[in-house]
Amino acid sequence: MARRMRLRLLIVVATLPLVLFAAMPMLADGQSGRLDSLRSKIDEKRSQIAGKKRRERVLASDIAVWSRRIGDLQADISTLQARQARLQTDLDAKRARLSRVQSRLRAERARLARLRARLARSRVVLARRLVDLYKADKPDVITVVLEADGFADLLERSEFAKRVSEQDARIIRAVKAAKADATATAARLVKLEREARRVAAVIEARRNQVAATKGALVDRRDQYAAARSRKSTLLASTREDRHELEGDLSGLEREEARISAALQRAASANGYNPNVAGPVRTGAGGLIWPVNGPIVSPFGPRWGRLHAGVDIAAPTGTPIRAAAAGSVALLGVVGGYGNYVCVAHGGGLSTCYAHLSSYATSQGARVSRGQVIGSVGCTGHCYGPHLHFETRINGSPVNPAGYL
Repeated sequence: MARRMRLRLLIVVATLPLVLFAAMPMLADGQSGRLDSLRSKIDEKRSQIAGKKRRERVLASDIAVWSRRIGDLQADISTLQARQARLQTDLDAKRARLSRVQSRLRAERARLARLRARLARSRVVLARRLVDLYKADKPDVITVVLEADGFADLLERSEFAKRVSEQDARIIRAVKAAKADATATAARLVKLEREARRVAAVIEARRNQVAATKGALVDRRDQYAAARSRKSTLLASTREDRHELEGDLSGLEREEARISAALQRAASANGYNPNVAGPVRTGAGGLIWPVNGPIVSPFGPRWGRLHAGVDIAAPTGTPIRAAAAGSVALLGVVGGYGNYVCVAHGGGLSTCYAHLSSYATSQGARVSRGQVIGSVGCTGHCYGPHLHFETRINGSPVNPAGYL
């Protein structure tokens, strides 16, 4: 009787790990469901972050366009400023010339006034002389000779007549010169005044042209600067939204890592020894499970792209079995997969194992079904130790659920 009791106890102890292992998926169902919900939220947050980043790129591109336009406009303004400096030099020269013309005008006006006064005086003298001649009835030469009292008196009278004639001639010449000079001066004054008006018009036109051009450029630059400012404000707001979303994502990822770790601890707590491969678990599709543990991330879309396999929770160092016999077609570090092994089984089927902490086979080696080919780890892009397992047909990933 006692012997039968001991035998039953041994059977219970021997089968307990298997019973616990079989119960592991059920125990993990609640956590796995929560993990799926978290990953759905993570996918949504990543999608939103990607949208914000796309918006940031568009806004940054718009800002660059406005900056280039402002730069081009600033170059135009610089060119205009150089032109304005040249025009200012020209304007200064024109103003100096105008000042000289005005000085000449004043001088010519003063000279004309003097000539007119001289002419007036000459006309008065001439008028008086003509009156005197008219009254005195200027004697002719015979009268002067006949009335002379001797030769000396004759000479005196002849000299007097000569001086009278010369004075008359000077007065007439002075009057003529004054008239001619006044006429020429008046003509010069008209020409100088016309030149002064033309120079003033040129100065005003150029000044107005520079002011109008500069005003238009400044207005356009202000418009561009306002547009760039609006884009910069939108970019800052978008970045702030993205940072907030990234904070939310970090929290979700930490929660995901915590639940994954909890699932792994549950696997260990149920008697699973990570240094032992454990019992072989045959799948419905003919392959064996590479490790024993719950699936914590299924095949399908994830984080905006295809998750090409399933993630099986297992502690670091857990031995990984080949799902079927074949040859090692690929072994090495591959991007986000980290340490990666692919085994070709024939008929276009191959299985691949990612995030390994170490290898237990080599490139080109033949492996048997269930042979250990490596250990679970967290190399490449991952959030905790697990095995990423893929099945591929002619190189294209298919859902491993149909084979496990």
